[in-house]
Amino acid sequence: MDPVTRAVITFKAAEKPRELADIETGLERLKGAAARREEAFQRSFEAERNQPQVLARKFDELFKKAKENPNEPPPKRDIDLD
Repeated sequence: MDPVTRAVITFKAAEKPRELADIETGLERLKGAAARREEAFQRSFEAERNQPQVLARKFDELFKKAKENPNEPPPKRDIDLD
């Protein structure tokens, strides 16, 4: 995660959770589920609020690279791979 923009730079898929050992463990997970959902919502909300700043920073970085190396071809886009 980039500390300035607070955007995810790399991603690693989470491991599958282990199966429940007993009912008490499952009950404890359910009790904390509402707090985890609220926390995830708040993170998502902050990410959306910072989206324009993240895009501007990405644009500035790519623009700086393009100015430093004008003879380098532009990066491949998803649409170019067809």
